[in-house]
This record gives sequence, structure tokens and C-alpha cells, in this order.
Amino acid sequence: MNWTYIYSVLPQFFHATLTTLQLSLISIVLAILIGLFCSIVINYRIIGVQRLAQVYIEVSRNTPLLIQLFFLYYGLPKLGIKLDGFSCGVIGLSFLGGSYMAEAFRAGIQSVAKAQLDAGLSIGLSQQQLFFHVVLPQALSISIPAIGANCLFLVKESSVISAIAVVELLFVTKDLIGMDYKTTEALFLLVMSYLIILLPMSFCISYLEYRSRRGSHGV
Repeated sequence: MNWTYIYSVLPQFFHATLTTLQLSLISIVLAILIGLFCSIVINYRIIGVQRLAQVYIEVSRNTPLLIQLFFLYYGLPKLGIKLDGFSCGVIGLSFLGGSYMAEAFRAGIQSVAKAQLDAGLSIGLSQQQLFFHVVLPQALSISIPAIGANCLFLVKESSVISAIAVVELLFVTKDLIGMDYKTTEALFLLVMSYLIILLPMSFCISYLEYRSRRGSHGV
């Protein structure tokens, strides 16, 4: 292990880590919003968009992210729509993540007992009040493990974005291996960079899950 070389390329990995973080965080936020919207549309059977949401989920979950990225980066310019690699990465990850988030939220919403919905309506709550004050808090609490797993999944899937020339962690690693042939050192830095991102996220998700269980069960 050449520690001098590792020290010399640390700035490149630092910037690549920031790019990966930025790409992942934007995509996670958008995926959560898309997933919540789709779960509401499907669970409440909103006419006109329910079928579209179902088709979106099936298409997203059953096509590889790499193919989606190639369509965005190489296919859309043929239609006159040009996007940079980072934007294509965000759209691709959000498109993929939104479908998984939708299933997580859907399971949480469907787990709320019907008796609670009937009780809320009987005391005069509107459908909007019932959703925001009764359904959504419980659905979020139940969905936290699945949402957290999807967040970690999206961070790891961000490595695929290197295929469209976004200078994130895997792109820098392959570039350095190709130029300097320092495979061991480059892969070591790659692993450590992902651990720096993923371990704190994993601990935060575990803490949120613990707090949601404690709030639900009072333990």
C-alpha cells in the first residue's frame, strides 16, 4: 500500500465524495416526494392519475438504472432535449427511487387501521385533516425502515452515474486506476469514501427507527 500516493490523490476523492453526496441527497429528497405523491394517488384512487402512477412504478422498477441513464443522456438529445450528466443522474436516481419509496409509503398507509379512519370521520375531521393528522404520522413511522433502506440503496446506486461521465467516486477510481495502475490504493479509497457516507446514514436511520418504535409503543 503506497500511502504517499493515497495522500496525493485525497483531494480528488474529497471532491468526488462531495459530488456523490450532492447527487444522492437531491435524488433522495425528490424520490421521497415522488413516492409520497404516488402512494397517495394509488391508495386514494385519484381518477386520471392512478393508472399513470401504477404504470410509472412498474416501468421504473423493471428497467435497469443504466438503461434509464443512457436514454436520458444519449436518447433525449435526439429529441432536442440536452441535459448535463449531473442532471441526468438526479433524474435517473429520482425516477428509480420514487417507485421504491411509493411502495414503502403505500405499505405504511395501508397499515393504518380502518377503525381509526372511521373514528376520525365520526368526530368531523375532513379527508385532508384525517390524512395529515392520523394517517401520515403513522405511515411515516411504519415506513421508516423501508425508506431508510431505499436511501442507502440510492447512495450505492449513484456509482452507476459514472457511466455518463459524472465525476463521482467510481469515475475517479476508474480514472486513477487507468492512469496510475494503483488498483489497491484506488479501491481502498473508494471503499473508505463510501463507508464515510453510508455508515453515518445507517446509524441515523437506525436511531430514527428506534425513536419511531419508542413513540409508537412507549418503550
